[in-house]
Amino acid sequence: MENVWTTKFNKAQFIVGPMVDQSELPFRLLCRQYGAQLCYSPMLHAGIFVKDAKYRKENLVTCESDRPLVVQFCANDPDTFLEAAKLAEPYCDAIDLNLGCPQTIAKRGHYGAFLEDEWDLLRSMISKVKNELTIPITCKVRIFKDMEKSINYAKMLEQSGCSLLAVHGRVKEQKGVLTGLANWQYIKAIKENVKIPVVANGNIQSLVDVYRCLEETGVEGVMSAEGVLHNPALFRAIHPPVWKIAEDYLQLVEQYPCALSIARGHLFKFFHISLSIEENNDLRSLLAKANARSQLHQFVELMKERFKENYGLEDLYIDMPMSTLPLPPYFCQPHFRPPPPPIKPPGSEETSKKRPIENDSEANEAKRLAHEAKLIAKKEAKEAAGRRLPLCVLCPNPKGVKCDYNLCRTCCRNKVYKLVLDCVGHKLLFKTRKRINEEKNKEKANELVSTLTQPSTNSSPVLTCE
Repeated sequence: MENVWTTKFNKAQFIVGPMVDQSELPFRLLCRQYGAQLCYSPMLHAGIFVKDAKYRKENLVTCESDRPLVVQFCANDPDTFLEAAKLAEPYCDAIDLNLGCPQTIAKRGHYGAFLEDEWDLLRSMISKVKNELTIPITCKVRIFKDMEKSINYAKMLEQSGCSLLAVHGRVKEQKGVLTGLANWQYIKAIKENVKIPVVANGNIQSLVDVYRCLEETGVEGVMSAEGVLHNPALFRAIHPPVWKIAEDYLQLVEQYPCALSIARGHLFKFFHISLSIEENNDLRSLLAKANARSQLHQFVELMKERFKENYGLEDLYIDMPMSTLPLPPYFCQPHFRPPPPPIKPPGSEETSKKRPIENDSEANEAKRLAHEAKLIAKKEAKEAAGRRLPLCVLCPNPKGVKCDYNLCRTCCRNKVYKLVLDCVGHKLLFKTRKRINEEKNKEKANELVSTLTQPSTNSSPVLTCE
């Protein structure tokens, strides 16, 4: 069996994991500059990828220096998965099937970790792509609570044609405030029972964690997602100043533009400790409201100047060797989640407490009388009106009191939507929104024209999946 880790991934040990709207091209290139050897694309929806050319073009963007690259899909149909994989095949070195996403949207869409019990479907999807593609197929999975089932699961994926397994050492219920620690012993057991390369994921906050995981589990490589989001230089064992990382990232965004919301999200991750300081609330608000790349650059400059002033910094670009935390807030450092809340056994004093019953009868009586008085006043007001509310001119429902067209809300919405009008009374502003969108599109068009007329500074061409 071909060892994809050797032939396709150049024995990569330092790997950036797939993240929705977070592992886009500029961020992947930033991580590669700081030591990452293999990157995954964001998770792409196979069904939308097949049907929507715009979605393909916007979400699968790469370049010559963005290799080796694994493109990850979520899917639940063999034919759709194969068609999406064929479209992405020319732009990457392997196709990955996401079997690890634990979010509610994955449950609704029936993909990710919510396919982990449908082994026949997984065999069908993996074997179909394995037989018809020229590049390998890999899988990113979570473990089961039962270790033996986790091992059998990995063996089944290997036998179906999976060439590499990325194992996240958490069960699908470990998410949000219940995330907790990943279990490396499960990853070690899986590695010892399969012949294909295995990548470990979970509990990676520093390069020390990477080497400790390699030693304890025996895997070929280690994947980080949240760790590199907050410190993209994790694999270099340094803590760079946050503005240095931000400037490097924004320079790549200028070269390979991405959605403004994605770039803004990365800056929030880089500056997550800095922006938690109360004195920086004004700059946090500035970043949140930024609607142009120039404002992102402005935010970084203002943060840099503020830190220089507050901390008396002389050399703004010195890197801190990876060391024991905490560090000053102007260095990139990992984000540590609080531990999960303790689970209280049913029937314990904490779980069986009820809201105390008020024994003050006078207070209760006063509340009751006040409530009755309110109801009586409301009834009298209706009777004093002596008439029903005016009716909508198009249906028997009451009209909106402030409607510009004497209609109920439903009829008003239909009218203003079809004729592109505004109704201030119902707060339906279709005309205003259309004008705003037209102005935004005009600005984007002008920006695109100015970009195209400037000489290109790209060192390598951008490739997009049409």
